Amino acid sequence: MEKIGPIEKVYEAYSAIADNRVRISEGENSAEVESSDRQKAYTVTWTEDIYTSNDNASYWQGYAGYPIIAVMMLQGRLPLDRAVMEHFRAIDWHQLNEKHKRDYAAAAQEAIAAKGLDPNEARVAAEKVIEELRKLDIVVKRDKSRPQKANK
Repeated sequence: MEKIGPIEKVYEAYSAIADNRVRISEGENSAEVESSDRQKAYTVTWTEDIYTSNDNASYWQGYAGYPIIAVMMLQGRLPLDRAVMEHFRAIDWHQLNEKHKRDYAAAAQEAIAAKGLDPNEARVAAEKVIEELRKLDIVVKRDKSRPQKANK
């Protein structure tokens, strides 16, 4: 993969999986991923090695945002350290990223400290995901639809 986003997107993907916010549609090559505050729902679709999503990172920056990473983890295409993932349960990334003015590293540092997770353990697990993502020959394309309000 050409363009790789910040490592913190892996932490957000862990949260999405830990909080059961990822719903993969059987046989449709699509998934819905709710935002951490459950106010938006992102759509991820794939055909072989082409993934699309309408989350901000994938849409505006052109790298695999946390919804794509979470889906790929659940597909077994990226490693998922379930022990580390459990520490990322119930984190409102939207609120943290706003608080830290989109400084994803600072937001992640606060989340990791609040959950009592060893920062090195979190980083090592996330680096494995990033390394495997780099090896994959996938394309991330912009999904032209905008995120939908989540159904409650």
